[in-house]
Amino acid sequence: MSTSITHETAATKFAEADGVHYAYRRFGGPSDAPLVFCHRFRGTMDDWDPATINGFARERDVILFDNAGVGLSTGVVPNNARGMADHLIALLGALGVSEVDLLGFSMGGYVAQFAVLKSPHLFRRIILAGTGPGGGERYVPGGPDIRPIASRPILGLEEQLLLFFTSSKRSRSAGEAYWKRLKSRVGEIEPPVSQDGIKAQLQALVAWGEGDSAYNHLAEIKQPVLVANGSNDVMVPTINSFTMAQLLPNAQLVIYPDSGHGFLFQYPDLFVDHAVRFLG
Repeated sequence: MSTSITHETAATKFAEADGVHYAYRRFGGPSDAPLVFCHRFRGTMDDWDPATINGFARERDVILFDNAGVGLSTGVVPNNARGMADHLIALLGALGVSEVDLLGFSMGGYVAQFAVLKSPHLFRRIILAGTGPGGGERYVPGGPDIRPIASRPILGLEEQLLLFFTSSKRSRSAGEAYWKRLKSRVGEIEPPVSQDGIKAQLQALVAWGEGDSAYNHLAEIKQPVLVANGSNDVMVPTINSFTMAQLLPNAQLVIYPDSGHGFLFQYPDLFVDHAVRFLG
């Protein structure tokens, strides 16, 4: 694997399983196990921050992918996180990998939790970023004004700043820099998630919050887990990260200052440093 290939230049490849062609990109340095990235609501491979992904790729073999019906992958977007987890496991089988580390961001963290519970032998270490344990006794949902913004047909800079960063000058400046980095892709550009796909993902988010979640099974996840979030996440309120870290039997918790849901894009170097140390 070549470290000269970056997030901006990595070629899109395809792996087939059960009639679905999964789009993925694999690049980076050699490592004991690949690091697989599960994305957020409405996220495609192009929506990962190049600074974050390239930071990992300097140290690790990384795999980005689009779940079924997202980006350049075929199939239908599942309306629940369980179905998304099944697709992740199918992709890993198609790629022929027997053990991976896993990073789940936001909705991708929901997918990661179900995948680990279903096939624990596949996963070595887990990073749960900007995510939560789902509906349960201590679950705190996002504010009622957040989902209508996140569901708008087009998410521009102002929506991204509101959803992923805080109102401080420092955080907004980091958000603007992140927005510029997203435009640096020189390979093929992926289509956004379709309106039908957005509806299905919204149904999955609702189901997770209503209890079709991993909340009551987190004690079964024995792998080391790094739980990370910003200090003021309005999408998946930060308090859920504290709850999740307390429910997981082998978890570390890191909270980043003056940051929101997009803390891993506001502090890409620091987050990668913490995560690589954890994974190492």
